[in-house]
Amino acid sequence: MKLHELTALIRSKNAGPFVLTFDIIFRDRQAYERTRAAGVVSTQTFADLFHVDEAKVRFFDCENALAMKFSIPRPVFQGDIGDTDMHGGQQFVPLMNIEVP
Repeated sequence: MKLHELTALIRSKNAGPFVLTFDIIFRDRQAYERTRAAGVVSTQTFADLFHVDEAKVRFFDCENALAMKFSIPRPVFQGDIGDTDMHGGQQFVPLMNIEVP
């Protein structure tokens, strides 16, 4: 099953001009626990998908909200030449098709 089928919301946004943050909010506890147990959403997953050093990926597990949150350095600072997404709102797309067994 694809990650987007287990979630209520997957989004990305700026966390200041130098950081992107990603929220993965699950539709229910079963979907959250299934994904968590599978280990397919991890700092390594983010490092691979977004081409950053794993040591720079910050992970926050928000069990009470049935959510996972990740933050990574923006590849291009907000508003700098080459920035294609000023608000960071379209960066979540690669997460949607993560396969969750």
